[in-house]
Amino acid sequence: MSTTRRSRPALILLVIVGATGCLALAWWQWTRFESSSGSFQNLGYALQWPLFAGFVVYAYYKFVRYEEAPPEPRRPDEVTEIPDGLLPERPRATTASDADPALREYNAYLAELAKNDKEQPTT
Repeated sequence: MSTTRRSRPALILLVIVGATGCLALAWWQWTRFESSSGSFQNLGYALQWPLFAGFVVYAYYKFVRYEEAPPEPRRPDEVTEIPDGLLPERPRATTASDADPALREYNAYLAELAKNDKEQPTT
């Protein structure tokens, strides 16, 4: 863990502007909700914008923590595998069974048609 603190004035300013903008939009939506033409959609937005402001602050917090203690890099020779059962199974092709007499008769009929088609001369 790094003991040096970095100064990030541009990033801090961006977080302040972003969070303030989100809270201003929340206030605007709240005033729209309270007006005579307001709807519950405005109320939903008024409740949603503070969550966006919180996310901006949370993202900055995670960025700073990630910068101080990044994850260990992977070794290029390390094999990564997907655990069994994580992905759905791939569908398997059904195998034709010769036990069905109707299917066997139909395949013989198709083979006879293909044979006759090859024997007829084309003009």
